Amino acid sequence: MENRAALIRKASLIAFWGNAVLAMSKIFVGYLSGSLAVVSDGVDSATDVAIAIMSLVAARIATKPGDKEHPYGHSRAETVATAVLAFVVFFAGAQLLMSAASSLLSGAKAEMPSLVAIVVTLVSIVGKLFLAYSQFAYGKKAGSSMLMANGKNMSGDVVTSVSVLLGLGLGLLFGLPILDRVMALLVSLWIIKNAVVIFMEANTELMDGSVDDGPYVEVFSAVNSVPEAGNPHRTRLRRLGAFIVVDLDIEVEPEMTVAAAHGIALAVERAIKARLPDVYDVIVHVEPKGNAEEGEAYGLTPAEHESITRKN
Repeated sequence: MENRAALIRKASLIAFWGNAVLAMSKIFVGYLSGSLAVVSDGVDSATDVAIAIMSLVAARIATKPGDKEHPYGHSRAETVATAVLAFVVFFAGAQLLMSAASSLLSGAKAEMPSLVAIVVTLVSIVGKLFLAYSQFAYGKKAGSSMLMANGKNMSGDVVTSVSVLLGLGLGLLFGLPILDRVMALLVSLWIIKNAVVIFMEANTELMDGSVDDGPYVEVFSAVNSVPEAGNPHRTRLRRLGAFIVVDLDIEVEPEMTVAAAHGIALAVERAIKARLPDVYDVIVHVEPKGNAEEGEAYGLTPAEHESITRKN
């Protein structure tokens, strides 16, 4: 856990300093050169500075062990931070959208941005590529959805900066400074779209949802590897940050002693932990073989359960 927290802190510090330099440069040059699109891009980088600070705080909270109020630990602090990250990004995008729309609708004459705006945008593209790569690399190592979401956010920033560069270049080439404002509007819409995507991914975890059948397949395979265990059902998986909690029922021969059934449950638990990395806990409920219950709730619907079992 400590090593994982150290990786998140390192990635967050890289994001903090990198975005701080880019944000100050783009906002300053944007105002100096008269480019609303570059200023907008700079504000977007400024939100990334806030996100980096939030990531550092979340990493510190996530390392705390479980307690009376939080028996499953504090790993979901990252997921909560990811959701807050989405709101910060959305707010920045909405502010930029209103500013760009107001500028376009005002009908005021636009000034042609200077060449220095193109230079700082080129630097921004290179910088954001490095920052996005660092977040994805550390996020993969740490198994952090928060860092992966930040990597996606920064990948979107690369697209944003490329769009700004395109608008500046075409504006200078054809003498159409209004393209800078149009591009600022499009950039703001892109930022809002990224915010919605990040929030939906975080919300899936907060609602104990899953979009990946892979872990379920591994659980069913693990149960099938224990000869005495049968019919895995009511299988539920939920994520706590980088960790997984597995809850399922299995069936054993009715004549078994409690001690023997308990031994099978332990074998299933070990098999699941061997197949799935970063398992926080496995809860196995033992039932007698052939114990059919009407209206029994499944973690997956019966049809999905049957479909995934066939894949295995």
